[in-house]
Amino acid sequence: MKIVDIKATTVAVPLEAPLRHASGAHWGRFVRTIVEVVTDEGISGWGELGGGGESAEAAVKGLLPYLKGHDPLQLEQLRWKIMNPVASLYNSRMQLHAALEMACMDVAGKALGVRACDLIGGALRESIPFASYLFYRYGNEKNGFGDEFSAEALVKEAKRQKQLHGFKSHKLKGGVFAPEHDVEVFSAIAEALPGDRFRLDPNSVWSVEDSIWVAKEIEHIRNDYFEDPCFGLEGMRRLRDRISIPTATNTVVVNFEQLASCIKHDAVDVILLDTTFWGGLRQAYKAGQVLETFQFGASVHSSGELGIQLASMLHLGAALPNMSFAADAHYHHLLDDIIVGGKLKYVDGEIALPKAPGLGVEVDREKLAQYAAYYREVGGYTYDRDPQRPDWYSIQPEMRYADPAGR
Repeated sequence: MKIVDIKATTVAVPLEAPLRHASGAHWGRFVRTIVEVVTDEGISGWGELGGGGESAEAAVKGLLPYLKGHDPLQLEQLRWKIMNPVASLYNSRMQLHAALEMACMDVAGKALGVRACDLIGGALRESIPFASYLFYRYGNEKNGFGDEFSAEALVKEAKRQKQLHGFKSHKLKGGVFAPEHDVEVFSAIAEALPGDRFRLDPNSVWSVEDSIWVAKEIEHIRNDYFEDPCFGLEGMRRLRDRISIPTATNTVVVNFEQLASCIKHDAVDVILLDTTFWGGLRQAYKAGQVLETFQFGASVHSSGELGIQLASMLHLGAALPNMSFAADAHYHHLLDDIIVGGKLKYVDGEIALPKAPGLGVEVDREKLAQYAAYYREVGGYTYDRDPQRPDWYSIQPEMRYADPAGR
């Protein structure tokens, strides 16, 4: 079996409402590049990476001369061909490799009649728990959703998500407003949902000192962990030494060199593994095995996925022996998906591991064309930009108490 073609298509899929974060927002849609690997046996495998447009598509298609004739079953050779771990371009090719590895594992599973998780050791669980992902959202005038800034509004949204999907863990994406406001909102959500679990993630925007203060204010809550309140391994290590809540990161431990340093210096308690940031499903699983060896926590991170990457996340979650926390997903914010049958369903806060070979999902080519056309219509957007917070990168003392409504 050999690769004969590689295709790339940029899509934009609409969200229920724009999602705000510490430095900007997802402006009403996710933009993703969908990768298709075609073999001489007529099998297609699917992968996905974040962002898109002409440059992303060219980068994917530009790998065809390197990979034409490659056997998709040879996944370790694929890693060396694309990422070359001893070369200086290692990190710059992470997401490209991740998407192509997804596609090759999809092909391999279909050819062999096994699931992607079976290629890395098999499944320990057949259903993967997820946390709700609660954002401060701008309003969507078309459907009336969004406009959530206050504690009251976020509590209402958390209850709605729990009713819709059955979530038992809840994550607040903070860092948009002052730490005091996040404490108020986070505490209100926890009080409104007794018995559930909670996590706060301000996207690394706070100082170590502010992070310590917040941790003291919320330590009575049933916290899963405190995710990336400050930046850097040293910042996270200093914080961990001074608080009682477990810490977590998806920003400062995203490769094996950083993982080694983290373990050596006890910098962070829980590592959130992303099947794109880490360079692929196999790499994320390998990192999970290292974490199990040293008895550090692990879970599955979300980077704004459609159904293909979500499938890879499900296979990772199924195989991780030390996944003691619900996974993250932006998925419930999407209005649609590009996979056959539409969006995968949550049942009691969990999504079932697909049963079909490979990744277990198939791309709906009509939907792919529809959302490729939608991307051409609306284009991309500047992720790190929020016109209501033009100075987000240099927070002044008086901004700490700004009106949460952004007025």
